Order: sequence, then C-alpha cells, then structure tokens
Amino acid sequence: MKPNDALLKRWQSTVARKDTAPAIFNTRGQVDRTFRGIDDGARGFESKIDSLDAGSVIAVQIGNHEDWPSILIACLRRGIVVLPLEQSISDQRRESAFKICNVVAAAVPGGSSSEILPTRTSAATTHWNEKPPSLLKLTSGTTAAPRAIRFRSKQLLADCDQICDTMGISDVDLNFGVIPVSHSYGFSNLLSPLIARGVAMVLSQDRTPRAVLEDIAKTNATVFPGTPVFYQAFCEMKNTTPTTKLRLCISAGAPLPIGVATKFREKFGLPIHSFYGASECGGICYDREAASDSEGFVGAPMKDVDLEMVDPSAQASQVRVRSTAAGDGYFPEPDEGKLGDGVFVPDDLLARFASGFKIVGRVSDVINVAGQKVNPAEIEEQLLRFPGVRQAVAFGRPAGARLRNEEVAACVVVDIDLRENEILEFCRKALSAWQVPKRIFIVDSIPTNERGKISRRELARRFSK
Repeated sequence: MKPNDALLKRWQSTVARKDTAPAIFNTRGQVDRTFRGIDDGARGFESKIDSLDAGSVIAVQIGNHEDWPSILIACLRRGIVVLPLEQSISDQRRESAFKICNVVAAAVPGGSSSEILPTRTSAATTHWNEKPPSLLKLTSGTTAAPRAIRFRSKQLLADCDQICDTMGISDVDLNFGVIPVSHSYGFSNLLSPLIARGVAMVLSQDRTPRAVLEDIAKTNATVFPGTPVFYQAFCEMKNTTPTTKLRLCISAGAPLPIGVATKFREKFGLPIHSFYGASECGGICYDREAASDSEGFVGAPMKDVDLEMVDPSAQASQVRVRSTAAGDGYFPEPDEGKLGDGVFVPDDLLARFASGFKIVGRVSDVINVAGQKVNPAEIEEQLLRFPGVRQAVAFGRPAGARLRNEEVAACVVVDIDLRENEILEFCRKALSAWQVPKRIFIVDSIPTNERGKISRRELARRFSK
C-alpha cells in the first residue's frame, strides 16, 4: 500500500465528499459509475493484481472504458506502475512497449468488467531506486522506437491542478470524454480531474463528429476537450443540435486554424481556447481569452509554469519549460538535456506574441533549401492570406540527389475553385525565392492521426515526386 501517495490522498478526499454522486455517465445520460462505485471497483481490481510485486508494470488498453479510474486507483494502492496504451496501437509497437517497459500484465476489455491477463513477454520487476513511478507515458519523441516518460503521483496531481485552476474547471462541470483517456491529453483533462477534484465525465466510444455533438447536447456536458478535427467538422455540419449547457471548448493536439475558430464562434456562439502541452510535462500554455487572430497563438503559460527562451536573441526559439508537473525522465534511457529536474525542452519553436506565445514550427520541421533554412510557418502564413485557402501545411521533400537538400512543397484545402499557379504567383510576390513552394497540392482534407496531429514527414512521403 502507498498511504502517502499524492493522488490517493486526493482521491480519499474526493470519494468522502462526493460518495454516491454520479462520476461517469454514458452517452445516453445514464450513470455508469458513482464515486463510491469507482472505489468499490478499485477494491475488486486490487484482488486481481495482489500477486504482482510493487514496482511491476501493468499495461492498460481498454479504450474509454468506465473501469479506467478503478484500475488506476487499485494500481496506486498496490504500488503497481500503469502504462496506458491506445487501442489503435499496432501489435508490433505494443509488443515492443511490453519489452521495453518490462510489462508483466495487461488490462484488456472483458465481459462485464475489464480483465487482467499476464503478458507473453518474460518481464521482470523493475528496480526504480528512490523515485518509483506511478505512471509511464509512452512516446516515440524524435525516434522510431518507443520509450516511456516516468511520472510520480505528485507530478500528475500538479498537472491536474494547473489545468483546472488555469481553465476554471470545477466539480460542478461535466467533462465530455471522446479524446482517448490513454493519451496524455485525455488522462490529464478527464481522468485526473475526476480523481483529484471530483469532476464527473461522460465517456464516449463514438468518434463520429455528429454523434459527438449530439451527445454533448444530450448529456448536458459543460466542458469539451477536443481537437481541431472535431471543431472543423462541427463547423461544416448542417442542422446541428444546440449545445445549451456547453460553456468551455478546449483544443489541443495540433494548431487550431483561425478560420475554424472564427466559424465555430459564429455558428455556436462559443470561443475555442487553444491549449498547448506535451506528454513530458503536461500543460504549457493556454489561450485564456481566445480572442487572438494570429495563427499558432497558444496564449500565456499555465499557472505555476515558467517558460524561458533557449535563445533569447532569436525571433523564434525552443523554450525551457519549468514545471512541477514535468516527469522524472525518459525510460529506459534518460535524456537529461531534454527532460529532468523539473525542466523539459520541447522540439517546438516558439515566438513571443502579444501577452503570450505562438508556435511557429519545430526544430525538425525546418526545411534546408540549398543551405537556406526555411521555417514552414512563414510559408503557411502567406498561403492562408490567399482568399479561399482554408488550411495550409508546408513541408520539405528531397530535391534531387543532393544530400540533405530539400525543396518546399505545400498542401492546401480551399473553399473555392483555385488553381495551383494562382497560389504560386501569390507566394512569389511576398516570399523570397527559396521560400516559394515548388509544388502546391490542392486536397479535400489534410490527413491527421487520431490525435488530430499532422505529420509533415508523412506528407513528404505521400507527396513525393
């Protein structure tokens, strides 16, 4: 048992205060779990893992299932380390994660309740030294092989408190949970607030945008943590259901296009607040006013989060994020220059703007055009000025046989009938010669993964010669 665990202590307070109040609803508005019911469920799961040694790692791959909080609480009580896995993860990547993280068991969907099954890997209990983690977050970072980030409960709790205090979320709210609980965004905005602050949630397995919008209205949810893909789909719908109780819309996972934010406000009467964070440190910035008309603006730092420009003389730079929510480091191989001692350095390039920051690219996104360094954000900004261009993503792709030399290309989504040469001519009037795209591909939509993120590397591969 871990009686001094920070999340467990907060949960004890939550369940004593909320008791039989509804904690988890389904999309029909029915109560699936009360707070007391979650605690009773945790006791049941404890009996299923009592043979595991403290410090063992258990993977949880159950989607947005109502057993999630019970399993987490049971593992915290037994000192078992939780590794959340998304259901869409490939078999090969899952097996690799099992091996790297020494996973001894996995929680998977069962009949009436989730099941705990031993893994096929020959895992052994990991010795965590003086700072045993409560949670491992899987990430690939800039590498293809998965690695994990180590978190103790006090860091998870710090992230939860920073999010709730900065965004003004309390236990009178009802979160709508369609983003994966297993992802860092869902864990911090859905699961942690329920455990630490008694914020009830609706859990949805249906990611169809129309179903999501209708279920938000049906359940009277007040807070929607979403991604740009959902908001864009909402804007394009006809005959939408009024969401009269919805008061707070949050967007994370990818930059929110200004055009989408503007259309959504006009259609639903609500602003969308951009939220910028990272798996390694939780929330970083939040656009509190949601009034900026600048692409990439993510607002000011979260409460109790400090940002320092790595290169203060540069117009755009990486930043050092100082936060009590930052993880202890990567596992199995540390990278202390990037994450450690409460500091994380993301790969994003940020620029100071108005009262906060805006994201202008990533270190890995910079395009090398015959020795000239091209920031794709500058090209995208120009493309979005062209009437009729709704969305734009610029990327570099190999140029001939010259090593490390690239040419600029872009994908755009348009509202009206446009030709590639028209947009190229517009770019030539404002951009330097080496910045002008060689090709512009007009597409119906720009592909994203289930987290709503766009991969420039994947676009370069798809739109090669």
